Amino acid sequence: MTMTKVYIGLGSNLGNREENLVSAISRIDACDELCIISKSGFHETKPVGGPPQPDYVNCVIELETEIEPQTLLGMFKKIEIELGRKSGVRWGPRIIDLDILLYGDRVVNDHNLKIPHERMHERIFVLEPLCEISPDITHPVLRKNISELLKELR
Repeated sequence: MTMTKVYIGLGSNLGNREENLVSAISRIDACDELCIISKSGFHETKPVGGPPQPDYVNCVIELETEIEPQTLLGMFKKIEIELGRKSGVRWGPRIIDLDILLYGDRVVNDHNLKIPHERMHERIFVLEPLCEISPDITHPVLRKNISELLKELR
């Protein structure tokens, strides 16, 4: 099997937000099957949708893996729970959120997993940090690169 480039969006708006992101990244980094290639800086952003809540700190990491998307999703859900995430209101505040944004050029349309992330092209808090590390990667459905999508959104 060959390694696939995967982009993960991370966000936190409860507790020590930066520390939550650092803890999640170090847990991801500790997985033998995942190799972190690069990570964006931290971006403070206003929440989008959901109830009134504190601002988020977001970042994006690029990694390589041979793990299939559904298995990866399971690993990320486990990390979220280990870091204290509780299920709550949709788009509500959270200690940590890990989203698979892109998985190579694959398109996944399962009941519990949509890749590319279905709203990533509408979210500055995803596109800004993603553009910082990989402005030229192409969205496999919209067929535009990340810097083009960010320009359109702004």
